Amino acid sequence: MGDPFEIGDATRRTWLAAERTWLAWIRTGLGFAAVALAIGKLVPSVANTATTWPYQAIGAGYALLGVVTLGYAVVRRRDLERALPLGEYVPADDRVMVGTLVGAAVLGLATAVLIVLS
Repeated sequence: MGDPFEIGDATRRTWLAAERTWLAWIRTGLGFAAVALAIGKLVPSVANTATTWPYQAIGAGYALLGVVTLGYAVVRRRDLERALPLGEYVPADDRVMVGTLVGAAVLGLATAVLIVLS
């Protein structure tokens, strides 16, 4: 008969691709959480600085971004689970995409500025 992967099952591949994407969303959200911990707690103790609130504020921003990312991962997976059996396409929400990008850029810039000033 031949290798079933050669024949290709578009539905199965689509479901698996959606699952990989969902896992990538989770990794990204957890990455933001790890950065939050590093910036908010570890960097001030390693830098031995008396003023910790800027680090904690930026860390809280990364944590919030992580929570938003994880929350959107759940919403996105739910939407895809409804659409895939119907053969429909569900585009990602541009507001979430741009908001996450802008949030990460602002927090990254704030982190860079904080590092330069310390």
